[in-house]
Amino acid sequence: MTELEALKERHSVRNYLEKAIEQEKLDALNACIAECNQAGNLHLQLLADAGKTFNRLLNRAMGLSTAPSVIAMVGPEGQDLDERIGFYGEKIVLLAQTLGLNTCWAGTFNAGNVPAQIAEGERLVIVIAIGYGRDTGKAHRSKTAEQVSNVTAASPEWFRKGVEYALLAPTAINQQKFRIELKDDGSVNFTDLGGVFSKVDLGIVRYHFELAKATKD
Repeated sequence: MTELEALKERHSVRNYLEKAIEQEKLDALNACIAECNQAGNLHLQLLADAGKTFNRLLNRAMGLSTAPSVIAMVGPEGQDLDERIGFYGEKIVLLAQTLGLNTCWAGTFNAGNVPAQIAEGERLVIVIAIGYGRDTGKAHRSKTAEQVSNVTAASPEWFRKGVEYALLAPTAINQQKFRIELKDDGSVNFTDLGGVFSKVDLGIVRYHFELAKATKD
């Protein structure tokens, strides 16, 4: 499975099997995380044992308490931290999909029980549940390309494809509060329209857009 195929097939999964992730897959994920940490100035950490990260009542009701492992999305505080977390986190999420694993970006968790290393000046922004899902999740209703961008019939193919795949990006409570605009000089502007975890969402959206733009179907 290619990364673009993973983008098309991946959906959020909240219920997991009692099955540990194999060491070779953990190694592949950790290698990707190390690259992302270096490229994005982050401190992302794969925790093979999720511990009591998802022991809140809402997590148990959603099924997330069954997730065997978790990725702690940590980084040094800065203006664009949330967006970088989304951008590089989605790269890891798509790799997990190619490895036959399932994931869920989770904004509701017990932060005090996340067994991650968080240095002074760093912040735990969000976590990603990861493991073998009991199902593969399902697609959610999406806005149209025209609702989130200035795409037209005359727009270049790369821009239309980028917006198409940006709409497949997971966003908190499926809010899709972003705007993508192609400028007259050929540059692309991504705007966060506000909302819970919308800056993380914008990073995920931007990763989808750039992956689609750079990849041939």
